Amino acid sequence: MAMMKITRDALPALYARIAAEQSLILPVKTAGQTNFGLWNETADVDLYALKTVKSAKDAFFPQSETLYTCTTEDKKITITPEKLTDEQFVVFGIKACDVQGIKVLDKVFLSAPVDSFYAARRAHGTIVAMACSAPSESCFCHAFGIDPTEPADADVVIWPVGDTLCWKAMTEKGEALTALAGDLLTAADAADETALENAKAFTKSVMQKLPYANLTLEGWGADKTDEKFNSPVWDDLYKGCLACGTCTFVCPTCQCYDIKDYNTGKGVQRYRCWDSCMYSDFTMMAHGNNRNSQMQRFRQRFMHKLVYFPTNNDGMFSCVGCGRCVDKCPASLNIVKVIRAFQKAEKGETK
Repeated sequence: MAMMKITRDALPALYARIAAEQSLILPVKTAGQTNFGLWNETADVDLYALKTVKSAKDAFFPQSETLYTCTTEDKKITITPEKLTDEQFVVFGIKACDVQGIKVLDKVFLSAPVDSFYAARRAHGTIVAMACSAPSESCFCHAFGIDPTEPADADVVIWPVGDTLCWKAMTEKGEALTALAGDLLTAADAADETALENAKAFTKSVMQKLPYANLTLEGWGADKTDEKFNSPVWDDLYKGCLACGTCTFVCPTCQCYDIKDYNTGKGVQRYRCWDSCMYSDFTMMAHGNNRNSQMQRFRQRFMHKLVYFPTNNDGMFSCVGCGRCVDKCPASLNIVKVIRAFQKAEKGETK
């Protein structure tokens, strides 16, 4: 489909038009923090924010969701499954790293046996990705082969260029959304195309100057378990970890969850909620925990991101370089520090 464009001033009208037809989820600022949330006329939309605190993962894999409800009457148990999503919705303004995060979740939840709750949301959701214009010092998506100026596998891609946004539909869902936008979009011309290419070039020049511009994944990836698992590097690296789980909750690819029961007084709701491999009670069973030290739990998180997942998923890493763990870890024990610690050890460096 040909490139279109929309002015920044026309965005509120676009939001209203989309929301009149289906739910619209986009970056919204609340109490000074920007996260993805439902749009309404009073929402403080923060579309141009580089990163939300959490990714848009909640739109497809909510932090908590009911699976089914059990009720009893005259000793008869009735099980009522939760209704699957059947309403269309749009997630607007996802950055390239977070789109890649959804692809990681697809590998997990759409592989057999398919997670029906996740699959229903993916089927009914339209993704509008927004290219980055000014990556931050904590970004390192390029290390995972992600181009922040060209979000891949979205239904629509938009690029901020001055006071306009270039718009291009990539799928049938994207074409349907473009048709809904209607007269709010106009055709882009040669000058717009040139301005867009200049904007992309500027963003890439910024990326080359970032602190992690030279970060590489050499030594990591599929089939590196034996090489990395028993390394003495873990014994010192984990010690500052607080086991707070912040890294897992802001991560766009973490997919671990727990299943619990809640007594409503009229029955029992079985629900699932996000969990963290950094917690001491994660995977707790009758005999205890199979990873009973914080070092083992710390190692598990990063081995999964950088070794186990690519081993089982055709080389795809379970990290997208969004930098949220760099920004949020209170002990600065993020994935970049892990990668660099091993690189230094392999070169014989002690500091």
